[in-house]
Amino acid sequence: MFYKPEDGHGLPHNPFKAIVTPRPIGWISTRDSDGRDNLAPYSFFNAIADTPPQVMFSSLASKPDRAEGKDSVSNIRDSGVFCVNIVEYALRDAMNASSASLPAGEDEFAVAGLEKAECQTIDCARVAAAPAALECRMTQIIPLKGDQNILVLGEVTGIYLRDNCLVDGIFDITTYNPLSRLGYRDYTAVTELFSLNRPGQS
Repeated sequence: MFYKPEDGHGLPHNPFKAIVTPRPIGWISTRDSDGRDNLAPYSFFNAIADTPPQVMFSSLASKPDRAEGKDSVSNIRDSGVFCVNIVEYALRDAMNASSASLPAGEDEFAVAGLEKAECQTIDCARVAAAPAALECRMTQIIPLKGDQNILVLGEVTGIYLRDNCLVDGIFDITTYNPLSRLGYRDYTAVTELFSLNRPGQS
């Protein structure tokens, strides 16, 4: 089949997110101007550069108690910082619990039963149990086409790696099985990998 998004797909569910898969999950932690912590998962997330290291995530909805975007975006506008916590398979239920729509200022760390740790380069909490975390300073917030579609860009200023994920000097993702978002209500976890050399590499 072929369809134009503007005309609709005619299917029971929108296939777009199922096509662009798997998508890494950015579990974004922020802190508001009153010192209250927030945590929310975003599946429109990725690394976009490595020198200096930079990441992005997109917020695609609004909340009735916010003028624009979700709590994460509002907090980042105020503080200029955020932390990306990497989600492992073992934390899938806590990640899902933190996706609940809660009133502004309510702490998703507490709702999800997660211990906090303080970031070192920014004023923000991170998920203490996460296999890795990227401390970020916001560089741009860009409105995208569509209602309440907002792109957040950040430069990584500090990187936390859980010690047991380092194997012979390599950050080994098979030690924690990163969780990824698929389409609909589906997720997957990376459990195995393979390597390929580029043409000309040995």
